[in-house]
Amino acid sequence: MVDDLEPKTEGISIQQIAGIIRRRRWHFLVPLFFGWLLVWGSSWFLHSVYKSGTTILVEEPTVSKELVPSNVNDNLQDRLQSIQQQIQSRTRLIHIIDSLNLYPEQRARGVAPDDLVVRMRKDIDIELVRAPGSEQLSSFNVSFSARDPQTAQRVTGELTNLFINENLKIQTEQAGDTTDFFENHLEEARKNLAEQEEKIRVFKDQHVADLPGQLQSNLAILTGLQSQLQTTEDNLNRAKQQSVYYQSLIGQYRTLQRSPRGSVTVAGAPSASDQDLEKLKAQLADLSAHYTDRHPDVRKLKEQIAETEKIRDQMAAGVKTTSGSSSSNTAPATAGDISLAELQSQLQANQTEISNRERSITALQAKINEYQGRLGQEPIREQQLADLSRGYEQSKANYDDLLKKKNASALSTDLTKREQGEHFRMIDPPSLPLKPDFPNHLKLCGVGFAVGLVLGGALAGGTEFMDDRIHNEKEFKELVPLTVISEIPAVTTADEEVRRIKSNRLAWAAASLVFASILAGSALSYFRG
Repeated sequence: MVDDLEPKTEGISIQQIAGIIRRRRWHFLVPLFFGWLLVWGSSWFLHSVYKSGTTILVEEPTVSKELVPSNVNDNLQDRLQSIQQQIQSRTRLIHIIDSLNLYPEQRARGVAPDDLVVRMRKDIDIELVRAPGSEQLSSFNVSFSARDPQTAQRVTGELTNLFINENLKIQTEQAGDTTDFFENHLEEARKNLAEQEEKIRVFKDQHVADLPGQLQSNLAILTGLQSQLQTTEDNLNRAKQQSVYYQSLIGQYRTLQRSPRGSVTVAGAPSASDQDLEKLKAQLADLSAHYTDRHPDVRKLKEQIAETEKIRDQMAAGVKTTSGSSSSNTAPATAGDISLAELQSQLQANQTEISNRERSITALQAKINEYQGRLGQEPIREQQLADLSRGYEQSKANYDDLLKKKNASALSTDLTKREQGEHFRMIDPPSLPLKPDFPNHLKLCGVGFAVGLVLGGALAGGTEFMDDRIHNEKEFKELVPLTVISEIPAVTTADEEVRRIKSNRLAWAAASLVFASILAGSALSYFRG
């Protein structure tokens, strides 16, 4: 039964809200008007703040980055943040405050410089503008707020110049530092490359004969030396054979001279000469098969054959004269002495030749051993030269890479100094504000109206909630679950009816005055800023 007597809460209808406003109209209109008036009226007593701003465009380099890569920080947002921190540093801001005489009232009251710096940082506003559909910055807005429009314009211009100049300064310093960095490393690479070149030069000077490039030359020289050695040995053998031959002829001559006249058998001497002559001719045939007639050995062998034939003829003539009369014995003896002297002279020359040939063979053998040693050292020298060349190639590649980067960095630095790289450009001069940025009277007028609505609604709703009277049939049904059989209408007198009409008219007049005042205040706020 108790649960049945408790009121059932349902959603509030428009008729109920209208009934509440009609009954609590004064509780709604008075807070609405005074709430609006308080907020809107106070806005006219606030100090006006003017805001001057300008847009700084981020211009791309005039030369494509593919042709001349940039040598500065490509992250514009990081660089802009660094510039902003430098500009908003305590030293810079105090200098601007002193030079432009900012915040004179605060300085007259003895406000600390640090507090003025904090105040100025709040008055500076930087807004980044990105390209549509991209994260790349295309421009940014710089603005400053002050009580005087001319001061706001001057400070904005000063800040804009600082941004442009500081960006150029930072880019120039970074570009110069990058170029200096490459120049220092390039100098070290140049010294290292010179050291590698010197090592290779010294190595080649020390091993000029057994370098890998001399392999074919050494092989050709070794082959020639071996051929020359073979020829010299053949000549030595022939010289030794000639020595034996000359010694045999000399022996025959001496035997002939010691024998009694007319009793010497000389048939063997011509026979031995003929045999030696045949051997020489055989050697000549063998040499002629390999060399031409102009070859020194061929010519020498021909001369030796001619000499042998001459000696043979002389020996034959000497034998014939020994068998003749005694009156003619003196002539062959003299001829034999002459032939013997010639043979001894030729034997001596032959011995000298043998000695020369042996010395030549010794020298050739030493050279052959030397070149064989060079060929044996060739793989070692090749490996050593490969190690030196590898270090040289690495140093050269490093030097070429640094030289390329240094030249590109120098071009980028030159572009930066000429302001042809990425740079800032002010689109328009800082604006001179004609209307204050704060307070926005029209905006505050709307805020005051909202505040009045909230206060009026809260007061009207609160009084309605505290009132426990029943105003209609629906409220009664919600309170008591019984069927209403009949309703007794309110009975009013003529005076009460007159007072009700006057009250309604007064409420309508008050409501009209309130909304007319709000509209007039809004119009005033719009036209006067």
